[in-house]
Amino acid sequence: MTVSIIRFGGSNCDRDAERALEHLGIDCVIVWHEDGLPADTTGVVVPGGFSYGDYLRAGAMAARAPIMDEIREAAADGTPVLGVCNGAQIGSESGLTPGAFTTNRSARFQCEPVHLRVENAETPWTAAFEAGDVVEVPIAHGEGRFEVSDDHLATLNDEDRVLFRYCDADGNVTDAANPNGSKENVAGVLGEDDHVAVLMPHPERASLPDIGPTDGAPILEGFAR
Repeated sequence: MTVSIIRFGGSNCDRDAERALEHLGIDCVIVWHEDGLPADTTGVVVPGGFSYGDYLRAGAMAARAPIMDEIREAAADGTPVLGVCNGAQIGSESGLTPGAFTTNRSARFQCEPVHLRVENAETPWTAAFEAGDVVEVPIAHGEGRFEVSDDHLATLNDEDRVLFRYCDADGNVTDAANPNGSKENVAGVLGEDDHVAVLMPHPERASLPDIGPTDGAPILEGFAR
């Protein structure tokens, strides 16, 4: 398989994603967004960064790039798509997943390790875990607060489409463990199908044993599954 890592002007986690995927033995290539989606693409990562400088709002301009039409078509055909941080913002802005990511409750950029509780272990991204498992990965965002209407959140919960929630080290989902004010501590959600997911924390930054914890690696291994 070949995972296409989409690079926009301002992407800064594309190389991180490439390094992490290569470490896991997953073929990947960085693709400049204007070049379009390669024909041999069997997976897509929309990485973190500040696409288009986050003008208007985070992810808004990149979400309207022509390549996103191709990614939506690929996702509809069953291609796995993972949006991380700015990629999550782009994913929600482009309609791949519901809700929106907006300014942190602290109104400042936050870069720190967080704990996540696995809410749904029946997806390609979480199949290595059990529901309730706690993983540690870093965040690095200024607009990571997940917002969605109460009705849509109820649907996400009913359909088991919440992937991760922020929690403490013991798995308790509390306001104190919520780094950005996300509604119901939501850190990652699924699209209409479980092969499409977005999350604000960075699994690619927790995948290389030489630089720290590797709890993010099993998430990226979802492409191999």
